[in-house]
This record gives sequence, structure tokens and C-alpha cells, in this order.
Amino acid sequence: MYAAERQQEILRLAEEAGRVDVLSLAEAFQVTAETVRRDLKVLAGAGLVRRVHGGAIPAGGLDIEPDLAARDTVSVAEKDRIVRAALAELPAEGSVIIDAGTTTVRLAAALPGDCALTVVTHALPLAARLADHPGIALHLVGGRVRHRTRAAVDAWALRAYSEINADLLLLATNGFCLDGGLTTPDLAEAAVKRAMVAAAGRTVLLADSAKFGQRHFARFGDLADVDLLVTDGGLGDEDAAAIERGGTEVVRA
Repeated sequence: MYAAERQQEILRLAEEAGRVDVLSLAEAFQVTAETVRRDLKVLAGAGLVRRVHGGAIPAGGLDIEPDLAARDTVSVAEKDRIVRAALAELPAEGSVIIDAGTTTVRLAAALPGDCALTVVTHALPLAARLADHPGIALHLVGGRVRHRTRAAVDAWALRAYSEINADLLLLATNGFCLDGGLTTPDLAEAAVKRAMVAAAGRTVLLADSAKFGQRHFARFGDLADVDLLVTDGGLGDEDAAAIERGGTEVVRA
């Protein structure tokens, strides 16, 4: 494949999924990460993409919100490693809020059959995964369901989360920054995330490294609100150290 053909395909993937990351592209095209970075530099120079930590997003696409199917194809190996690490953070018993997201759905599918937890979620795909789990006492939060995320939002969801005290929150985000905090494209989603953080005694953020440095329209918290960030090895040593200086423990799977 010629460079121009590869760059055109990278642009297509970015527009389809809302973002691309260097390591996944290198593996997909069987080229080096440096070659992919050069391709992204060319596309960025042409005004077709914006560079973000670990990859790129379509130009002007800081608030593009791809649907679940598209997001589930991005950073698959990294998400699986994050899930394995996050499973170790679950209590033997107690109550857990699980946020909507492709990584959290993977975690729900990976829950061992002998776990005994009370799980609260507003995410329909996640609830469908857990509905038949023999050890899970499942509570489904209602509200208006957003098509993009298949998650309930608005007043019903906010009221439900205001009435509980959970031991742990497994939180998802579209972007996280040292100075920009935790962000997502939709204000209604942000409000629910903020309510979940307030409802939990401990917050664990599950986010692949490609989301680091991304900023979206709706801010719902700071990294300081997170007790533990579970991410992948794409997050550099300096960035991990800076996050930990702010009081958030970092695990890179």
C-alpha cells in the first residue's frame, strides 16, 4: 500500500470511529509506529485531522461522538488489558456502580460466575450482559435513553443516583487531561457521570491512553476526583507521574 492510500484509509477510519490511535494503526497496516506518526503529521498538515495524545481525531471533531459499535473496534487490546487489571479492584462483596462504555461492557462480560455484588447501572448493554449473572443483584437506573450510548440520562437517572451510597464506581470517559479534567461530548451524560461520582465512596476510572489529552464539550470532574486510573502502557512515564502527583493512583496494564 502506498503512503497516500494508507493515509486515505486512516482518514476514513478516523471519521468512522471518531479517533484513531498510533499503535492500532501500525498493527493494522503492518508498519512501524513512526510511519503512522508521519502519516498523521501529513493529514494534520492538510487540516484533515487533529493530533491528540497517542493518535488523532477528525479535524473539528473534538465533540464527535461515535456510536458504540464504532467505539468497540478502537483500542481493543488495550481495553482487554484494562479490564483484566480492573477486575482486581472489585470488592469481594458490596455495591458497585458501573458506567456506560465499551470498556465497562467488556468488564461486565468478564465478571466471574462466583462474584456476589450489587451492581447499579444506567447502561442498557451492560444490564443485558448482567441480567442472567447468578451472583449479581442488578439495579437498572431509568431515564431517557440516548441512542449513541444506549444509556439513561436526565432527571430520573439523576434522582436515582442521588438516593444511593455505593462502595465503588467504575467510571468511563471520552477524554481526560491534567488541566482539562474529565470530559464527554454531551451535557446530559456529563450530569449523570457527576452524580455517579457523588454516589460512590471510591472512583476507579477505566480509560485507554488514547483518551489522554482529549477535551470535549461537557466537563464532569477533575482527575483529582478519581482515586485510581486504570489505563494501558501507552500513557508515558512523565504523564503518569504528573497524574499521581495530583493524588490519583495510576495502574498501566
